[in-house]
Amino acid sequence: MNKALLHVEGLVVLALSLWIYGYNQFSWILFIVLLFAPDLSMFGYLINNKIGAIIYNVFHTYTVAMIVIFFGLLFVSSTTLAIGLIWVSHIGMDRMFGYGLKYPTEFKDTHLNRV
Repeated sequence: MNKALLHVEGLVVLALSLWIYGYNQFSWILFIVLLFAPDLSMFGYLINNKIGAIIYNVFHTYTVAMIVIFFGLLFVSSTTLAIGLIWVSHIGMDRMFGYGLKYPTEFKDTHLNRV
């Protein structure tokens, strides 16, 4: 039950961020180009599992993405706001599909696996 709720939560975050993105009439080309950019953080696993998990988690936590959105709103920067919304969309999409924050043991060991 808890795992299903986390998947639904990811879907809601994705849907809401897509709606806000579209409402603001941001570039869908930018959206497509940047949607999978946070996954570049997986290259940290080339160093080792611990460093890989740290880097991956920094780029896949709502906190950092929401800070970007906050700065976009604070400084009235539509580009920064768009990037933050794309970032939140990516995280919501990941959670919807069951990809979670990583533990340093191995890439497939996530917080969603332990729920």
